[in-house]
Amino acid sequence: MAKPMTKTQLVAALADEMGGDKKTAGSALDAIIAVITKEVSGGGAVTLPGVGKFYLRERPERMVRNPATGEQIKKEADKVVKVTVAKALKDAANG
Repeated sequence: MAKPMTKTQLVAALADEMGGDKKTAGSALDAIIAVITKEVSGGGAVTLPGVGKFYLRERPERMVRNPATGEQIKKEADKVVKVTVAKALKDAANG
């Protein structure tokens, strides 16, 4: 499996795709990340067409098992960020 693309590589690819410079592409990427973070952390959702949907899901308080000791402990309710991958991306990945 190939190594994940770094932010620097992503910015360079984005600049090439946009036909612009890396500074503009970097600013655009940072803005997109900031908008997604703000919206999802506030309980909303963001859909990137062709990529997927980012959203926050609340998990209730539950009993979990410590794998080292087998002890049952209560885990407090928490929130987790989920991503649902778009069908278009799944189809592209499967050729």
